[in-house]
Amino acid sequence: MKTNFPKNNFKQLLSIEKLALITIAVAVILRIINLGTREFWYDEVLSLLLSTSQNGVYKSPGDAPVVLAKYTSLLSLPTEASLRDFFQTIIVLIKSLLGGEPHPPIFFLSQHFWLRLFGNSEAAMRSLNTLFSIAAMGGAYGLGKFILGHRGGLFFAALLAISPFYLFHSLNVRMYAPLVLWVIISTWALLYLIEQQNSDIAQSHRSQLLWNGLLIISIAAGLMTFYLYAYWLIILGVLVLYLDRRNWLKYGLRLGAGVLLTIPWVLWGTLKQLRNADLNRFGNNRSNLPPFLRHLQDFANTLGTDVLIGDWATSLDPIVVTVAGSLVILIFVGFSIHLWQQNEQKNLGTVLILGILPILLGLIVDIATKKFTLGFGFGRTMIIIVPGCLLLIALWVEKAVNKQWRTLIAGGILLIYLTISISDLSLRHRSVFRSVAELIAKDVNQPTLIAMNSKAWGHVNRVAYYIPAEYPVMLLSHHPADLATHLEKVLKEEANKYSRIIWLNSGNPLWSRLKTEAEIKREEEKIQQVLSSQFQLKETRNLLGTMPLDQFTANLYIRS
Repeated sequence: MKTNFPKNNFKQLLSIEKLALITIAVAVILRIINLGTREFWYDEVLSLLLSTSQNGVYKSPGDAPVVLAKYTSLLSLPTEASLRDFFQTIIVLIKSLLGGEPHPPIFFLSQHFWLRLFGNSEAAMRSLNTLFSIAAMGGAYGLGKFILGHRGGLFFAALLAISPFYLFHSLNVRMYAPLVLWVIISTWALLYLIEQQNSDIAQSHRSQLLWNGLLIISIAAGLMTFYLYAYWLIILGVLVLYLDRRNWLKYGLRLGAGVLLTIPWVLWGTLKQLRNADLNRFGNNRSNLPPFLRHLQDFANTLGTDVLIGDWATSLDPIVVTVAGSLVILIFVGFSIHLWQQNEQKNLGTVLILGILPILLGLIVDIATKKFTLGFGFGRTMIIIVPGCLLLIALWVEKAVNKQWRTLIAGGILLIYLTISISDLSLRHRSVFRSVAELIAKDVNQPTLIAMNSKAWGHVNRVAYYIPAEYPVMLLSHHPADLATHLEKVLKEEANKYSRIIWLNSGNPLWSRLKTEAEIKREEEKIQQVLSSQFQLKETRNLLGTMPLDQFTANLYIRS
């Protein structure tokens, strides 16, 4: 006897709403279980150092070995005996940002207070950004519902939740997860106010106060989280001109009020940061391509990273990232044509302003100033485009895709994102300095010297964070060209002090790289000769993470 499964039940079982809710739940679970699965990377440990307010105490290692625990202590809050000490710590933190840190203070202040509550473990430090990202999912639903309705809002929230790029930054102790939240909230509030301005339904004073407050506060928070939020301020202005240019002055005053809240910091802090910041790093063309082609490649790479492959970009060949970006461009052009044909011109214009115009502005500024900010940091400087680009995908699925294919295509897109995200978290491990700690832990009581060919403060602090302070470990940290000379001197003067030496060889010493492979090989041979006179190579570990800055070789030498 043949049984027919009711079509309506089948559609309900595979509805976009249910798929979106399941995806959001999975995305939240992925965030929770991965809070501490990866080590801090270079910039994360710098965020920790700044958040403890002890950035100003840090001093680069000198010629002689130093007790590693001295650096470990800088990654915890300083001891405070009174309320006065507490406020003094906050003042020191803010002042420490003025000496070269190119970011506003609100992220580091929020991490500082979170640090006071929950400590400096990986999971504790990352949990605040995870909460910001969950709040961003809620904001994404509100923004998506406002433009696309309930189903579209859920789908947009699910896209953001499982987006490979945003998922990575939700587990990253940097300012990019809260930045996306402020982008979403400010956009939602502005669109709501524009809608109400053109509505015949009178709004209560409380409602007007709420949405105006959300807009003003989110603008101020965005500017005080990341300076390139200024691009988004321009986007909001363009959105006003596109949707309600007759009342531009009203909206301009609201946008200006958000900016006005940041003026005290801008006049006191931002100007000092600009004088002290190293902005030349954005001007180097580290490519064989002519500058204009490099700009276009950065444009494509940023789209490919932010929209499709996420943090995989740090491990893939740049050509693969460029191909991914070119694919995204072709897909977005196709979506835009299809939406235009479906008479969705107004919504299409809105999402293109939100998703594509910011990166075009960045491209124009880069070309005009001869900088390469788009390509800096594997797309993170333009993370503000992520909500708009995902809105374009959601708009296409909701308004242009045939009803009978809509659920299947929406599920396919979510599955692609889910696959990329899970493979990133499960296949790409970062356990570099934990491995060094394991080598030392084999015989904890033996005095150990770590000789590292890098003085980069991110490397020094990562070593200090992962090796327990109670271990008797000294650190000799020098540029690659100087390490052999100073190591030889130390071993002559302190011949019997160390039972073990771990030669920690960085594949990317950052600011002190040797120029040629021949120079690298020559210096490595010198170190081997110095060590082999008194020590025997016991074990070698190739340490790899998810970024070029994670490449190390740990060579354990035991006294002969």
